[in-house]
Amino acid sequence: MVQCVFIKNYGCSSNAADAEVLAGCLTQAGFQLTDKEAQADLIIFNTCAVKGPTENRIIADITQAPKGKKILVTGCLPKISFERLCREAHFDGAVGPSIGKDIIEVAKRVLAGEKVIALEAQKEKPALNLPHKTTNPVVSIVPINFGCLGSCTYCCVVQARGSLKSYSVQEIVQRIESDFTAGAREFWITSQDTVSYGRDIHTNLAELLFAIDRLQGDFHVRVGMMTPNLVLDIQEELLAAFSSPKIFTSSYILPVQSGDDVVLKRYAQVLFGGAV
Repeated sequence: MVQCVFIKNYGCSSNAADAEVLAGCLTQAGFQLTDKEAQADLIIFNTCAVKGPTENRIIADITQAPKGKKILVTGCLPKISFERLCREAHFDGAVGPSIGKDIIEVAKRVLAGEKVIALEAQKEKPALNLPHKTTNPVVSIVPINFGCLGSCTYCCVVQARGSLKSYSVQEIVQRIESDFTAGAREFWITSQDTVSYGRDIHTNLAELLFAIDRLQGDFHVRVGMMTPNLVLDIQEELLAAFSSPKIFTSSYILPVQSGDDVVLKRYAQVLFGGAV
């Protein structure tokens, strides 16, 4: 009997990419996707936990899921707020983000009645060429790395996603070429911090963007947010890369934040110069 799965996604574009892989892998394995919770045998909540209001909404959604359904919680929330999840919601399985093709075995175990908790850190990033079912046929969300190099006290991403693991330029270029052939015309280059890209494999974001720009075809690229301090040493190269007509200049986003106004002002002065 074909079993139906409903996937509800929350959060950033990295999470959206993960959800597309979950859908692609499960579909390839013979599961049927449904857009109605009531029709599902298994409900997957692919979660975010960076902001308190989002976390509250996810917990509420899990508690309000139709009775009698198997519930699997994936994504960042189980890694960041597992105790709260256990305390406030019922679920049948919990795994961390970017589980990749392992979702197939986890789904089968949960549907068979086993409670599955798998929150150990992943040693390897999932392959970039895994099946993925896009929500928009002309938009391809392409992860370029997982984790980051930060240790920001206000951010829990490192706890959820781990240390930096970058895909090679060749892997990313091949994924873009494949998705372009399939009909994609806009590519969202995404990660927890795009400017961290490549620093573990002796390359950087600017070199990746130059390689993408050299590809043939009429398409555009949107780049995810960058941590400002890591921009400084490749700033000129990045500006040159963003001069390409293929890359949206509006995606050159540098969020500057601090818990201290004085620190924030000094940081902004270093980045942008002059009085702030």
